[in-house]
Amino acid sequence: MLTLTIDGRDVQAEEGKVILEVARDNGIYIPALCYHEEVAPYGACRLCMVEITRRGRRRLVASCLYPVEEGLVVETNTERVVNDRRTIMELLLARCPDLAAVQDLASKLGVDKTPFRLEDKKCILCGLCVRACEEVVGVSAISLVNRGTNRQVASPFYEAPDACIGCGSCAYICPVDAIGLEDIGDTRTITMPNPRMQKIEFKLKKCSKCGKYWAPEKQLDYIAKKAGLAPEEFDICPDCRD
Repeated sequence: MLTLTIDGRDVQAEEGKVILEVARDNGIYIPALCYHEEVAPYGACRLCMVEITRRGRRRLVASCLYPVEEGLVVETNTERVVNDRRTIMELLLARCPDLAAVQDLASKLGVDKTPFRLEDKKCILCGLCVRACEEVVGVSAISLVNRGTNRQVASPFYEAPDACIGCGSCAYICPVDAIGLEDIGDTRTITMPNPRMQKIEFKLKKCSKCGKYWAPEKQLDYIAKKAGLAPEEFDICPDCRD
């Protein structure tokens, strides 16, 4: 175990953990939108910036990426940190002014308006959906494409991706609810925040026992192949298996 100081408090941490993890383990709040414990850290939103002192030098680092070390001194609310977060939040508020999650976090950080030109984007480009699709699901149906102001989440050629299995992991992990998921009748519809690639539909499997539609057929086929199971194993929904 290592000992470091966060906001004047000595805390214990396991080697290999990053500052954000250790802070959260000890009830110390650091805002973040692009971090999730199930995928590799990415450092996209930069809201988790903290100020560290190491070997007498002070600097700002992204706490979701910076590994803890013995004797490290971390401050989460210095003037530099607060000003940095406010600027980032103003930029996010300008990019996605209508997203409730962005508005709520802006309010929590004391930002009620932005000096920047308002846009009408729905995606904050955190990359969580892309990383979940690749690292957790293992299909890489979507990715971050283009650069600069044209950066966006999309599938190849903006077409319905053949690799997508309709699992909805992208929607579940999105921190701002920019990706929609709706099951109506025998169809699941996933709505992407990209105007060139909006709705993707999947046929749902019908339980042979209760008649309920419960999961995309494509997702179940994928699971069956990965697990080496017969397709018939998924004729009955989980509720009817109990």
